[in-house]
Amino acid sequence: MFHTSYFLSGLITTEFANPNYHFEYTECDSSGSRWRVAVPNPSVECSGLPDPVKGKECTFSCASGEYLEMKNQVCSKCAEGTYSLGSGIKFDEWDELPAGFSNPTAATSKNFCFSSWTPRGNYIESNRDDCTVSLIYAVHLKKSGSVFFEYQYIDNNIFFEFFIQNDQCKEMESTADKWVKLTDNGEWGSHSVTLKSGSNILYWRTTGILMGSKVVKPVLVKNITIEGVAYTSECFACKPGTFSDKPGSSGCQVCPRNTYSEKGAKECTKCKEEMYYSDEGSSVCIERPPCTNKDFFQIHTPCDKEGKTQIMYKWIEPKICREDLPDALTLPPSGERKDCPPCNPGFYNNASSSCTPCPPGTFSDGTQECRACPAGTEPALGFEYKWWNILPGNMKTSCFNVGNSKCDGMNGWEVAGDHIQSGAGGSDNDYLILNLHIPGFKPPTSVTGATGSELGRITFIFETICSADCVLYFMADVNRKNTNVVESWERSKEKQSYTHIISKNASFTFTWAFQRINEGQDSRQFINDMAKIYSITVTNAVDGVASSCRACALGSEQSGSSCVPCPTGHYIEKETSQCQECPDNTFLSIHQVYGREACIPCGPGSKSTKDHSACFSDCLVSYIKDNQTLNYDFSNLSQVGSLMSGPSFTSRGTKFFHFFNISLCGNEGKKMAICTDNITDVTLKDMVAESEDFSNFVGAFVCQSTIIPSDSKGFRTALALQSNSLADRFLGTWFVLFTFLLLFDVRSSTVTTSCENGRATVVTMRCNPNKPDQGELSVPSSCPAGTCDGCTFYFVWESAEACPLCTEQDYHEIEGACKKGFQETLYVWNEPKHCIKGVPLPEKRTSTCETVDFWLKVGAGVGAFTAVLLIALTCYFWKKNQKLEYKYSKLVMTANSKECELPAADSCAIMEGEDNEEEIVYSNKQSLLGKLKSLATKTPPLLRQTQGL
Repeated sequence: MFHTSYFLSGLITTEFANPNYHFEYTECDSSGSRWRVAVPNPSVECSGLPDPVKGKECTFSCASGEYLEMKNQVCSKCAEGTYSLGSGIKFDEWDELPAGFSNPTAATSKNFCFSSWTPRGNYIESNRDDCTVSLIYAVHLKKSGSVFFEYQYIDNNIFFEFFIQNDQCKEMESTADKWVKLTDNGEWGSHSVTLKSGSNILYWRTTGILMGSKVVKPVLVKNITIEGVAYTSECFACKPGTFSDKPGSSGCQVCPRNTYSEKGAKECTKCKEEMYYSDEGSSVCIERPPCTNKDFFQIHTPCDKEGKTQIMYKWIEPKICREDLPDALTLPPSGERKDCPPCNPGFYNNASSSCTPCPPGTFSDGTQECRACPAGTEPALGFEYKWWNILPGNMKTSCFNVGNSKCDGMNGWEVAGDHIQSGAGGSDNDYLILNLHIPGFKPPTSVTGATGSELGRITFIFETICSADCVLYFMADVNRKNTNVVESWERSKEKQSYTHIISKNASFTFTWAFQRINEGQDSRQFINDMAKIYSITVTNAVDGVASSCRACALGSEQSGSSCVPCPTGHYIEKETSQCQECPDNTFLSIHQVYGREACIPCGPGSKSTKDHSACFSDCLVSYIKDNQTLNYDFSNLSQVGSLMSGPSFTSRGTKFFHFFNISLCGNEGKKMAICTDNITDVTLKDMVAESEDFSNFVGAFVCQSTIIPSDSKGFRTALALQSNSLADRFLGTWFVLFTFLLLFDVRSSTVTTSCENGRATVVTMRCNPNKPDQGELSVPSSCPAGTCDGCTFYFVWESAEACPLCTEQDYHEIEGACKKGFQETLYVWNEPKHCIKGVPLPEKRTSTCETVDFWLKVGAGVGAFTAVLLIALTCYFWKKNQKLEYKYSKLVMTANSKECELPAADSCAIMEGEDNEEEIVYSNKQSLLGKLKSLATKTPPLLRQTQGL
């Protein structure tokens, strides 16, 4: 027998039964040939070694189930209990890291990562944190081959890539598409890649991206098979729990339940059934413990012909406990028979033990027979499950255990009358799965015009009762491509309701998964921890049933009660049941189409689309302030604006950015902002061909993606993930302090546990003439991520395009000097200028005028004459005034000295020293100088009185 120490690089070493030496092949020469030589074993001195002989050609290999016997250089069949792949090697035992594999720890002073791949027996498990870990294997092939492995990859918060490098550390072309696809819960996927001859370094690399979310679910890998090695000189023994009962086997079979096998077994050995048990693929039998209340569960039996049901108890399968041991519990007796709950709305039992759906066009509340909808109405299709005597036909339940199949075939959830609850499972680590399949969604016949963001919704009422770290996941799968977690709840939660909005018409599978604990080992300590769902309601389901009827539109020529679809943007008039178009600048509600109130007015500064399906801004906004109208035109900002905020860092030091796209206005209301994930199990080609079905494709007014730069995790390209819509409904514009606030709201379609009213986005437009064209988008310094609470997002858009349009009040005129009989008038903008476009500056204006030199001379002459005249008059009047004061004072003195005598006659003679200045001018019209002289000669009143005495 040969014992092989197997290396897939360099020489392949074989140990012969002789303890002194073993056989090896030399390296292949240029002609592709080699020699078989005998090599002394370490620490052994010997002589008389066999002579070298020519070996098999370098590309030689044995068939599956055979090995190469080095002494004779012939292929021989493997014995029972062993197997061989011929030209390949398989790694299916993971109790420890197999020889040849390396598992470097990616710990640095920056990220404090010390996680690695962990062997778990039948498989190897990746990290559960946001570190990057690699599983590496090097192989040297003499001819081309392949690598194949099985895996479970269910969490898109961890990136899983498989790629191959050559000995120069360059990636092979065969692994250009290195991102591994997600798998469904409980399913093992497979992945294979072609290997070239020569050195191949295989990498399985995972990177967790927590971003504030919960611990990621690890990637599991098993059954790594490498084909294309030159030969194998040994058959491999079947691992414990498997067997091979035929010579020349290429693989081993798994031992069934309650059997076991050791390594290299030819057959499986049965356990002593009354005392021991084993799971499938076990290497030992385990002693059966006494039965406890954790080994059985209760169910509600289906309704019998008498309409009765009762509680029964069943052992958890497979039953591993014993009832004949001291302190062991036995199965409790069945409960009393009770009346069955009524049928769910839209179903009726029709005097039978089972509930059947109402025929098309009819409805029922579950307690009465199905009735036809009245004229002018149509069934309100959907599902409302609130009674749980049997599992509905479009639902199924299962159990899934990471890495093994201990709970295969078990029911994950059990009906319990007024609720459905998680079952027992095989261990606390199991995922208990409940699925609901809806083939599609469509609004009612008369709601075809309501093409908003909501086509339907699913609402469920639930609670969790937990003593450990349980988790309830709610997931959605679109068109059976991949399952994404919509929301999750940890630990105990009080009875509450949750609603998820459906915005695309596609096939959906909704999944509830309950896990009691998330640990690598299996246990059964928390079997009483459970999740309960009391009701599940789905609206507008394609294959739904009706519990009520709603008004619909009738044709102009009513024939019976047949309903007709209203054109887009039309509501149903209450009095006539006819379709009426919504008024201008209103949009049709997605929840109601009956009555004029179904048309909702658009917000300020917005208008409705042509089909009245939504409101949008046409980029033209006006505002009146202080009798002045401000007009804005944001047309040049209608293209999508982008903003990258950050960087931010996770707790492990992973750098990431928040990337936003904003579609501000215009485009006839189309949502032009698009965000996509570039890590997905749908190729780019699929995305283009089936963009409506692309689950990682988001179109909205405002959307967000998380960007991880290539240098953050050692990727060769930046990664985009977690794309979300932040705004898909336009509310309006508001003017505050000369700044426009544009508000977008998405409350109805992204309601989450943390954002009960949905998300909202506020874009502040700020006029900045120094930033032309698109300008600059930014976030407030107080909220560097764009939001402080995760629900309301704020952005500031600075641009010259955000300034108002120019008007006549924004410029003034300047008159120039008169030159050569002409004068120019210029128009300039007021400074600082805070307007664009609008009214242009008027052209320069030229007008005639008199020359400045002529009028300057005339003005100078007139001015000089006037100055001389004024000086002369001033001197004249001053002298005249002095004479009058003298005469007056003289008369007063004379009057005082002779107040008792009659006054003497005045002398008409001219006293000495006086001039005769009183003159009589015989003229009908006095000149200007004459008038002034007469005024000066007038006698004052008191003087006249004195003269009269």
